[in-house]
Amino acid sequence: MEMFADPAVWLPWTFAALMGLSILIYVVLDGFDLGVGLLMPLANDTEKDMLVASIGPFWDANETWLVLAIGILLVAFPPAHGVILTALYLPVFVMLIGLILRGVSFELRAKAPPSQKWLWNAAFFGGSLMAAMSQGFMLGMYVMGLGWTPLNVAFAALTTVFLTVGYSFLGATWLILKTGGALQGHAIRWARGGIWGLVLGIGAISLATPFVSARIFDKWFGVPEIFYLSPMPILSAALIGFLWWKLRRIPRRNDAWSWSPFVAATALFVLAFGGMAYSFYPYVVPEQITIFEAASAPESLLIILIGTLFVLPAIIGYTVLSYYIFRGKATELSYE
Repeated sequence: MEMFADPAVWLPWTFAALMGLSILIYVVLDGFDLGVGLLMPLANDTEKDMLVASIGPFWDANETWLVLAIGILLVAFPPAHGVILTALYLPVFVMLIGLILRGVSFELRAKAPPSQKWLWNAAFFGGSLMAAMSQGFMLGMYVMGLGWTPLNVAFAALTTVFLTVGYSFLGATWLILKTGGALQGHAIRWARGGIWGLVLGIGAISLATPFVSARIFDKWFGVPEIFYLSPMPILSAALIGFLWWKLRRIPRRNDAWSWSPFVAATALFVLAFGGMAYSFYPYVVPEQITIFEAASAPESLLIILIGTLFVLPAIIGYTVLSYYIFRGKATELSYE
């Protein structure tokens, strides 16, 4: 507690926690709507409309968390912002193009004549694919230390595939929650097929991370740390088992438990993110710059914190209000 009495300690820690929370919320919320976009080629024309309707009220609120996370990185940790975005300039550029494609196609597909609707459906899928793959590549490069070596790029290519599959699985569980009838049945089959990609992705990242550095290895396999952390892989395995079991027993009468696959998948993402945060703390640039070295002056952070106390509740309120108003099953999306 004495250490956290120093503003040069607790302010960087606070902003690192806020940035991590923003990234986690973005990965879960925008992860499922990117995943829904990735499933577009598997749906028929009527189902495509319902896929878009299921995320229509939420997608722009979801992406607000990405803006917040990047904003915190820029103003609170400017040296880290420069290092990370310089190393990841190309995948960030691809991600932004993908997000722009998604936004444009989302709006225009509902207004385009039927003969052109296929083009905007393809753009929506393409934008979702570009955003998901670029995020997977950035994740892999970050885990490996941001160096552009053949080994790092190969691992990043692997995480690109796994995160994309993981997002599509999360999207399928969202559709199980938000839709019914034939589309819900299709979503259940898509989720059954995608669960193994999610398992492989979490396994690959979890196994690779401790071997990135001796410091991280000791944080996971030292004594008594290994005993304190053992519940995390056990709980992850239990959630995977629950998902495998539950996806073979839904839908049920009155759509009971249709929410459980999405909640379990979200919990898996939270555990994986928590493991990564534990591994890399206190570094914001892996093995190069700590959050304390990268932080702005305490005076600047204090001013930024005051602004954050106004901005963050507004973002939370906007997000909660969107999900509350549009709770329940998705209905046809119309601009008329």
